[in-house]
Amino acid sequence: MGGKYSSLDPMEIEVPEIDTLLSRDPYLKPYEREIRRRYGCFKDLLDSIEENGGGLDNFTQGYKYYGIHVQPDNSIVCREWAPGAVKLFLTGEFNGWNRDSHPYQKKEYGKWELIIPPNRDGSCAISHLSELKVVVETQSGSKEDRLSPYATYVVEPPKVEGTIYKHKFWNPPSSEKYIFRHAKPSRPKSLRIYECHVGIATSELKVGSYDNFTENILPRIVKQGYNAIQLMAIMEHAYYASFGYQVTSFYAVSSRYGTPEELKRLVDRAHELGLTVLLDLVHSHASKNVMDGLNQFDGTDSCFFHAGGRGEHSLWDSRLFNYQEFEVMRFLLSNIRWYMEEYQFDGFRFDGVTSMLYHSRGIGQGFSGNYDDYFGLGVDTEGVIYLMLANHVAHTFNNDAITIAEDVSGMPGTCRPTSEGCLGFDYRLAMAIPDKWIKLLKHYSDEDWNIGNIVHTLTNRRWMEANIAYAESHDQALVGDKTIAFWLMDKEMYTHMSTLSDSSPIIERGIALHKMIRFVTHALGGEAYLNFIGNEFGHPEWLDFPRAGNNSSYHYARRQWNLVDDDMLKYKFLNAWDAAVNHAEEKFGWLRAPPAYVSWKHEDDKVIAFERAGLLFLFNFHPTKSFPDYKLGFEGEGEYYVALCSDNVEFGGHGRIDTSIHNFTKPESYCGRRNSIQVYIPSRTAIVLAKI
Repeated sequence: MGGKYSSLDPMEIEVPEIDTLLSRDPYLKPYEREIRRRYGCFKDLLDSIEENGGGLDNFTQGYKYYGIHVQPDNSIVCREWAPGAVKLFLTGEFNGWNRDSHPYQKKEYGKWELIIPPNRDGSCAISHLSELKVVVETQSGSKEDRLSPYATYVVEPPKVEGTIYKHKFWNPPSSEKYIFRHAKPSRPKSLRIYECHVGIATSELKVGSYDNFTENILPRIVKQGYNAIQLMAIMEHAYYASFGYQVTSFYAVSSRYGTPEELKRLVDRAHELGLTVLLDLVHSHASKNVMDGLNQFDGTDSCFFHAGGRGEHSLWDSRLFNYQEFEVMRFLLSNIRWYMEEYQFDGFRFDGVTSMLYHSRGIGQGFSGNYDDYFGLGVDTEGVIYLMLANHVAHTFNNDAITIAEDVSGMPGTCRPTSEGCLGFDYRLAMAIPDKWIKLLKHYSDEDWNIGNIVHTLTNRRWMEANIAYAESHDQALVGDKTIAFWLMDKEMYTHMSTLSDSSPIIERGIALHKMIRFVTHALGGEAYLNFIGNEFGHPEWLDFPRAGNNSSYHYARRQWNLVDDDMLKYKFLNAWDAAVNHAEEKFGWLRAPPAYVSWKHEDDKVIAFERAGLLFLFNFHPTKSFPDYKLGFEGEGEYYVALCSDNVEFGGHGRIDTSIHNFTKPESYCGRRNSIQVYIPSRTAIVLAKI
């Protein structure tokens, strides 16, 4: 990629903690040269930022340089980066939409600048909420309207005015600016994430608001025992049904939910309640929109993106960033800093990491686990180095920042520090787990579940690289797919979820397995846990955003809280179990404990037993068999009580276990453990034993 380190023999490049990496995984030794080469590229870019970008601190505050800014004397400085443009103008309500009266001056390296003096009375020439457009004269001579890439507030127009979003200058008076009042909570040792979407977080037939979320949803999340929220679809996206993944304005928070100040209040209130706040960050691609997106901003096919085929994602129908371009790096790295400082986000879930890491974009590429896949020519070095830089920035400016990779490939070192020559994430999503549960529910009867394979999927992760376990993804909630609750119970949910209705074997099975599947994932699957909004109580219907195919209906673009709040419906049982599990984790801390030791996995009995955080976890997945005195090996010793039991009546179970009865270990080694214990395990029940 060019630079002092890139010109060296990779084996001469010093990686501060590479020995730690190689001693932990000796199989990486043959790839040491490539790991060192990547680190050299990373160091070269850091040096370039120091030498040419004014240092990392200055470079990552590009939002203070670019965009439209009011100065202390009420003059306005406007700057853009448009290397392919012939001329640039600013137009809007402030100048009667004159497209020629306010030209930018061309500067070096594709930069443009315009200074607008204050009005004669000293007031600002552009008023708060005044509409603006950047006019770009292209190389063909045409003049095209664009939105500033650094616009901080854009809004959907009235239907009679079309669909192109409008840039509204956000500069409220001091009295209307939200001031953060509450300190950030300490970084959770056990991360329990509630993934949520502000727009659907209402039972009403409309788009939910930041204020509704602040007042009504945050208290629910805290009551459920989650300690972090992950906000989806915050970066502005013109197409609501994209779930926020076709971003059009990267510095603007979605106006369909309210104003920037209302989002700040949401984050501040979350902090007051002890919640860590994560942003679903989309830096893997951008919307193809031209009139209200980044695409062709300067009139060329490139600018922020690669030109030609390399700049297009064929499956997502979107544009791919050129991570080697200096101003693109400034734009994206400053975007991270912007959300950390302007909105006080505590970390990020990076979307589409697999697409960033490989030239294939992950399309049609199977990842076998062979290390050649991760260190060969198929890897996109530019994407790798950008992610290293992004993590470096997040952790440099907030020591407690949390970064999460959405990567299906399993690249070694994804969740190890950049000082080891790795990507620097704190967690990766364990994406194989929800796929496993859906495969089982779709294709196998309960009797044919392979217990060993389930355990393998839940425990198959790299040593000392933290995973976030989740039983079902937000994609499964979308129309065309099904959540776990729907796979289990389907249409029966419409007729037999009342506590007064006749007994239904389908509902009984569904409630029992819903609790067990989510709990075994929680306890065995990773070092953190994630739940998508509504899944905790088995939300009965899919998610379908308003579109032409459903007559622009909001019927399915919401969460029906009334169902879980109704004491006569069985959703309350799933909700209560979810809360009990989270509160038990807070007490016992299995997520922050080392990975579990699985002492028992029996195919015929369908029983799984494992130890973690000094607890004994028992799962009987058998559809009909209960075991009165099931013998298990256990390293612990002494007297144990039932700390959690999914069969309790308050969780919709049959109450077959007397939780007042304690269990005692015997000093008889069994199954490779020092002691043994005998436990009553009813069918389709999960139990946790804790020491008195």
